[in-house]
Amino acid sequence: MQTESRYFISEFYHKNNQNPRESFVELKSSTFRGSDRRDSLYLCSQKIRRMALKCGIVGLPNVGKSTLFNCLSNAKAQSANFPFCTIEPNVGTTSVPDPRLQKLEALVNPERVMPTTMEIVDIAGLVKGASKGEGLGNQFLANIRETDAILHVLRCFDDGNIIHVDGSVNPIRDKEIIDIELQLKDLDSVEKKIQSLSRVIKSGDKDAVKENELAHKIKEGLEQGRSIRGLDFTREEFDIIHTFNLITSKPVMYVCNVDEDSVKTGNAHVDAVKAAVASENAEVMIIGAKIEADITELETYDERQMFLDELGLEEPGVNRLIRQAYHLLNLQTYFTAGVKEVRAWTIRKGMTAPQAAGVIHSDFEKGFIRAEVMKYNDFITYGSESAVKEAGKFKVEGKEYVVEDGDVMHFRFNV
Repeated sequence: MQTESRYFISEFYHKNNQNPRESFVELKSSTFRGSDRRDSLYLCSQKIRRMALKCGIVGLPNVGKSTLFNCLSNAKAQSANFPFCTIEPNVGTTSVPDPRLQKLEALVNPERVMPTTMEIVDIAGLVKGASKGEGLGNQFLANIRETDAILHVLRCFDDGNIIHVDGSVNPIRDKEIIDIELQLKDLDSVEKKIQSLSRVIKSGDKDAVKENELAHKIKEGLEQGRSIRGLDFTREEFDIIHTFNLITSKPVMYVCNVDEDSVKTGNAHVDAVKAAVASENAEVMIIGAKIEADITELETYDERQMFLDELGLEEPGVNRLIRQAYHLLNLQTYFTAGVKEVRAWTIRKGMTAPQAAGVIHSDFEKGFIRAEVMKYNDFITYGSESAVKEAGKFKVEGKEYVVEDGDVMHFRFNV
């Protein structure tokens, strides 16, 4: 008879011995064989598959990106009033705010709650000529290539006490400086790509011919001053372009850093940014980095809430920023919920149940049999798994099931 194991996560930890990349996961399993049930502890030493995705914070010097990074992350970057205070990229991990976890915690009463996280990288500022190595350009461009999405911070406030690298506040000019440098670097890369493909297409390789067509289309767009993300490609073509690892193909969010008076409604600078990026496949959000820094200095939740109430804000801006960045990366969350742990798991939108299971551990995907699924709203409404079953809302899904945001899941699989 086939053995099925339904695994519940009880411990998830790392051991950095000889190999710092080696991870271990401790899983509590209930093994069923006919009517026989045995509880056992299963220790795996295979690598954990995780969505190690990064958002890179970029911008010209003194636009507020390091201040914003400090608010987003537990790591602390030097925030100084002169260019290039951030020379090495500062990397931090931030929790993704999700009020659903609090409701699941209240319902399940687990020993611990683990939110999903996102990696944020504060990348050194750049100046004109970065694509040719000016300023810290070479480091900047190498670091930004390693990110999955870009948070482009633009200075949209006037303050004579904070110098601007170009002498005046003009977010459109600032945006164009970085756009041009990134486009020039991509142009250089795609020209090299075309050159390398020219030798392969002579053999009639169909994949190389398609790549060559896309590379020439990209080259034409870049020469017109257009970023790749704003060009017209099919999803399949973008999948191919993704393998080129070009900077301006990455999704971008323009973060308008404003003063306190403009944090709710914006200002003329913000309006100009929105108009300038209307034709791009990009998002725009408003945040006051100085306000966010003040919020982080407050000790208690009540103090922070009082401060927000005085400003007429419902929540810190960084919460909105993190959620929007999560969306920018095309991510969503599913949950596992048990008395040991309630945990949020990050997956890409469109992932099937086996792929989502593989984010927990590769064995979950390899031996996947089926997934037991409850919708979050049903679980909260009915209050327990048994009640969800009685209401006919408990589903058993197979390998083709596409996981939806908020699904509460258990997986059955063979090891």
